[in-house]
Amino acid sequence: MPELFAETPILFVAVVFAFCLVIGSFLNVVIHRLPIMMEREWRVQCEEMAKTPPEQELPEGRFDLVAPRSRCPSCGALIKAWQNIPVISYLLLGGRCANCKESISARYPVVELLTAVLAGLCAWRFGASIEAAMAIILTLALIPVALIDADTQLIPDSIVLPLMWIGLAMSLWHPVAGADTLFISPRDAIIGAMAGYLSLWIVFQLFRLVTGKEGMGYGDFKLLAALGAWLGWQQLPMIILMSAVVGAIVGIALMAIRKHERSVPIPFGPYLAAAGWIAMLWGDTIKTTYLDMFL
Repeated sequence: MPELFAETPILFVAVVFAFCLVIGSFLNVVIHRLPIMMEREWRVQCEEMAKTPPEQELPEGRFDLVAPRSRCPSCGALIKAWQNIPVISYLLLGGRCANCKESISARYPVVELLTAVLAGLCAWRFGASIEAAMAIILTLALIPVALIDADTQLIPDSIVLPLMWIGLAMSLWHPVAGADTLFISPRDAIIGAMAGYLSLWIVFQLFRLVTGKEGMGYGDFKLLAALGAWLGWQQLPMIILMSAVVGAIVGIALMAIRKHERSVPIPFGPYLAAAGWIAMLWGDTIKTTYLDMFL
C-alpha cells in the first residue's frame, strides 16, 4: 500500500480526504463538548467553595466525547447513524432536523469539509510519508483549538499540552542531514517551545503593566509554545507577525462593520493556529520569497 500511494499521489490525497471527512464529524463533537466537560470539571473542583448558583445548568451523568449519543440541539431527538454521515447527511436532510425540522447550523458540514481539505493539502504537500502523518495530526489538533477559542475564549490544555510534548518528542527523530521541516533538532524544538511561551508572556506582562488590563490569555502562550516545539524557533517571528496582522485587520473590521465594542476581547488563538498551519506547509518558501524580494 505505501508503494501504491507513493506511485499515485492523487490516490493518497483522496484517501486522506475521505478519512478526514469522517474525522471532521468527530471534531464537531470535540468542539461542542470539550468546553462543557472543562466547565463541569472546574465546577466539581470548586464545589466546596461555590456559594452562588451556576449561571447555566450543565448535563448530568456521563458526558464526554463518546457518551451520550448525539442529539438534535432543538428537540433532543437522537441522531441516527445515517443522519450523521459527514456533509452528505446534511445535504440529504436539507440542513434540517429529521424530527423537528429545525435548521441545523451549516457550521457542521463546513468543519467536516475544512478538516478534509486541510488534511488533503498536507497529504499533497508531503506525499505518502511520516511527515504527512504528523502534519495531519497537527492540523486535526489546531482546528478544534481555533474554533473552541473562537466560541468560548478558552484554549484546552488537554489538546495543547500533549501537542507540545509530541512536538518535543518528534525532535528525537531528527536526522543528522537532510532533515525535513517537521523533524527539527531537539535544540530547535526546546528553544522553540521556550521562546514561544515567553515571547507572548512578556508581551502580556508589559501590556498589563502599562494598561492595567490583561491583553491575552495563558492558553495563547501554550499554543505558541506547542507550535515552537513542532516548527522550531525560526518560524516563530513569522507566526507572530502573520497572526498579529490578521488579528488586527479582523478586529478593526469587526469594530467598523459590526460595531464591536473595544472592551469585548477578540480571541487570538484562531489566528495563531492559522499562522502556524501556514508556516508548517510553506514557512520556508515564504521566508525565501521575502528575502529575495527585499534583501
